[in-house]
Amino acid sequence: MIVLLTGAAGFIGMHAGLRLLQQGHTVIGIDNLNDYYDVSLKRARLARLQACDGFHFAQADIVDREAMQQLFARWQPQQVLHLAAQAGVRYSLQHPYAYADSNLKGFLTVLECCRHHDVQHLVFASSSSVYGGNTKLPYSEDDVVDQPISLYAATKKANELMAHSYAHLYGMACTGLRFFTVYGPWGRPDMAYFSFTRDMLAGKAIRIFNHGQMYRDFTYIDDIVEGVLRILQQPPAADDNGKRFMIYNIGNDRPVKLEYFITVLEDRLGIEAKKEMCPMQPGDVLSTHADLTRIRRDFGFAPATRIEDGLARFVAWYRDYYDVQP
Repeated sequence: MIVLLTGAAGFIGMHAGLRLLQQGHTVIGIDNLNDYYDVSLKRARLARLQACDGFHFAQADIVDREAMQQLFARWQPQQVLHLAAQAGVRYSLQHPYAYADSNLKGFLTVLECCRHHDVQHLVFASSSSVYGGNTKLPYSEDDVVDQPISLYAATKKANELMAHSYAHLYGMACTGLRFFTVYGPWGRPDMAYFSFTRDMLAGKAIRIFNHGQMYRDFTYIDDIVEGVLRILQQPPAADDNGKRFMIYNIGNDRPVKLEYFITVLEDRLGIEAKKEMCPMQPGDVLSTHADLTRIRRDFGFAPATRIEDGLARFVAWYRDYYDVQP
């Protein structure tokens, strides 16, 4: 298969791209390599992909309609894995237009390209953030999600609605994935586990929001990629109206308290963290917990990585990549 992968130099993008290449697919990677976080890390991820046969890269922005149309016309991908987006809840408080551009205009460009080039299956990244202020746990795909508490979450819910309309109008096969707190080697520096590690190794205090009284459904990257690739290769069946559209939670189903998470990280680093307790941040939620009933039923998805093991692998990668000795 020829798979077009947006956000190829991103965290999930790199890992998914490597797995696709190992399976013998041709991967067309797209990324604008913006400076939301350290560009050198993105380039290092990209270098891993470029070392593989079957990978082709275009530095392009998904908002650029002409560039995207040219890429689709040239490569005629059968599948599209759309992971490019402006990420982050807190960043959206100060940079709202970045989310409108990438997550709304950019996603519309991807939808239009898929429509006009007969893509067999579009799989796109949504987020557990769409559950907003929901208090019923675990979060189910059947829950009402019309009360987002951040602009980021609102754009991700908008993506689901946009894709649904294209599935209805044009017969496109679309699957949205609500990711739950993905972590692991080559991760994003803006994520808590990454910034905690950086600050602890530098002897700085870590900022702990809501005094550590939060739970997150941390999901290890290898488990995420296994689920994503199973879904990519099996477009949703038509419903009673002939529409092929599906939403899946993709998480770990084992929420971890932030206090315990920090304890595990301290143990793996061999460092006792200096802690600055802070109040809840705007846009944050107290708990996330994925109901995996649907994805287990349809794909046999069974995440297997414990937080203790996943953090150990991340710390080992971090020390090696940044040359930080124990």
